[in-house]
Amino acid sequence: MHFLDQAKIFVRSGAGGPGAVSFRREKFIEYGGPDGGNGGKGGDIIFEAVAGLNTLIDFRYTQHFRAMRGKGGAGSNMTGAGGEDLVIQVPIGTQILADDDERTLLVDMTKEGQRSIFFRGGDGGRGNASYKTSTNRAPRQHGTGWPSEEAWVWLRLKLLADAGLVGLPNAGKSTFINQVTNAQAKVGAYAFTTTRPQLGVVRHKMREFVVADIPGLIEGAAEGAGIGDRFLGHIERCRVLLHLVDANDEDVAESYRIVRDELENYGAGLTDKKIIVALNKIDTLDDELIAALSAELEEASGAEVIPLSGAAGTGVDWVLDKLLEAIGPENGRVADDDEGEDAIEWSPV
Repeated sequence: MHFLDQAKIFVRSGAGGPGAVSFRREKFIEYGGPDGGNGGKGGDIIFEAVAGLNTLIDFRYTQHFRAMRGKGGAGSNMTGAGGEDLVIQVPIGTQILADDDERTLLVDMTKEGQRSIFFRGGDGGRGNASYKTSTNRAPRQHGTGWPSEEAWVWLRLKLLADAGLVGLPNAGKSTFINQVTNAQAKVGAYAFTTTRPQLGVVRHKMREFVVADIPGLIEGAAEGAGIGDRFLGHIERCRVLLHLVDANDEDVAESYRIVRDELENYGAGLTDKKIIVALNKIDTLDDELIAALSAELEEASGAEVIPLSGAAGTGVDWVLDKLLEAIGPENGRVADDDEGEDAIEWSPV
């Protein structure tokens, strides 16, 4: 399935149905009078966040969404049928933005089952029966129904994850997420192996949490270099970032600073998040060099550096312990045990 995290769609609610102009014509009733019913209400446009979706690819092929309009009223004071509401299902974490220069945030769908009435359908018009007064015994006017609302809007998906992986291309992020989750991220000996975000669920010490892997950042990503920083939105909601630095880089401190500078240029509070720094691919080095590089990286980052090998599994439990500690006990969920007990707290996705 193709990954798509932005889409532009057109939405329009249903217009209200017109009221009826009708008069009673029944045998043996001398004064029938008006009996035109009101029109039906138009359908609403409703966005609903559902589980099981992690892409907006469906909106590439279906871009126009129109709710049904209300039916017209009829004689015998019959109200017209209301138009059916149109429910648009989107992945959890989808933001609905206005089609303006600022991309104003209108709705943020962050919880499973969340529903938001985006456009309300128009009310039905009044039938002529409602216009009857003591001086206007046979009104012939009626309401045409309230008009619909319509607009072009942008959908932007920001994946919900507890922890996010950042680093330069080929820092071993995909190898790490493959090691700790059931994800099957592409791994290769070249830059930008990962071209779209990946999600994986980690199960560690009877708890589960979600990890997001995004394409690597290079210097100038904020200006569009490489894949750019467009995928950084998928880690904006993470509580902690795991920064992987390749131990085979010429200058591990510079590698760390490049990524941190790009996170700062992007903004959105990414540099304010909790961070765990790991020196990856240590299986290719001896202990003395590992200690020297760790000290150099610790001086540049000001944080404890964890020696790690995603391929060999060295230091993985240490990293997962730190991630759980940063995520906190109030987040994530308790994993099912071997006896199949139900989960008592669900993760964001």
